[in-house]
Amino acid sequence: MTNEEIELLLKNALNLDEVHVNSEGSHYKIIAVSDSFADMSRVKRQRSVYAPLSEKIADGSLHAITIKTF
Repeated sequence: MTNEEIELLLKNALNLDEVHVNSEGSHYKIIAVSDSFADMSRVKRQRSVYAPLSEKIADGSLHAITIKTF
């Protein structure tokens, strides 16, 4: 998957104000910004970003992922 495809997938699945994806090989860094994260615990924010990506993680398209939410 390209960085742009991941950004589009996350934007369509979540109500994000901003999303940025950078990759180095199979390692992806995702920065997601949304007001909806304000009332969520850190773990819940991580899970909400992982959820739309779960199929791609399961089939090996995405491997190592680092997520920062604001």
